[in-house]
Amino acid sequence: MKKRLLAATLVLTLAAALCGCSAKAEAKVYKIGASVTPHAEILNFAKDALAKEGINIEVVEFTDYVLPNTSLESGDLDANYFQHVPYLESFNEEKGTHISSAGIIHYEPFGMFAATKKALSEIANGDQIAVPNDTTNEARALLLLEAQGLLKLKEGAGLTATKQDIVENPYELDIVELEAAQISRSLESVAFAVMNGNYAIQAGISVSDALAIEDAASVGAQTYGNIIAVKTGNENAEWVQKLVKVLHSEEVKKFIADKYAGAVVALD
Repeated sequence: MKKRLLAATLVLTLAAALCGCSAKAEAKVYKIGASVTPHAEILNFAKDALAKEGINIEVVEFTDYVLPNTSLESGDLDANYFQHVPYLESFNEEKGTHISSAGIIHYEPFGMFAATKKALSEIANGDQIAVPNDTTNEARALLLLEAQGLLKLKEGAGLTATKQDIVENPYELDIVELEAAQISRSLESVAFAVMNGNYAIQAGISVSDALAIEDAASVGAQTYGNIIAVKTGNENAEWVQKLVKVLHSEEVKKFIADKYAGAVVALD
């Protein structure tokens, strides 16, 4: 009888152990798409803190602004971290996707950088200036150029401005519209470039070297915080809320401040 009880106990213990291993092996791993710098770096830093919250993530790096959203829409990703709300809203409208913000994490100052010319005092008639070609980021670039007195936009153009909204162009500047990720590769062919902080960092350019940068009180600074995005309806999922909470933690804020020295600014 004792032998039977012992055997039964061993069987049950083994079964429990196997079930535990199986459950552990099948633990959900959430795939999060991210731009290489700084988004993927921030997520990778946060992995250990997320694991303590029971959230295991796989960071999938992207070098463009389209695939992270189409992959999220298709279900290949569980979330992404690379964009701001105006870009997301424009993307949803143009592509018919169903993606929403779950929380704002950080802000990246937009800057005007030297290319073939090294100072704004060198600007001359007909100079080419590279700007992003997507609607929201082009407006942001043009607003920065306007703030430097290099051009004037139609009244009310604001966050929807394109180069067609330029009403005064005293230097007859040639605004060259390029895909955002390609701008840093154009520096040998344009006089100046206006680009997102993350692409400047990725190209090895210090944002502190920018010839001009968005003022903290500018419409750009107040509007373009980078977000965690998920399929619409998943914003309040427990794992998503834990992800946002960890990315807002003091530990992650310190990492951002120390690593990026003002090029990336954590938001609450």
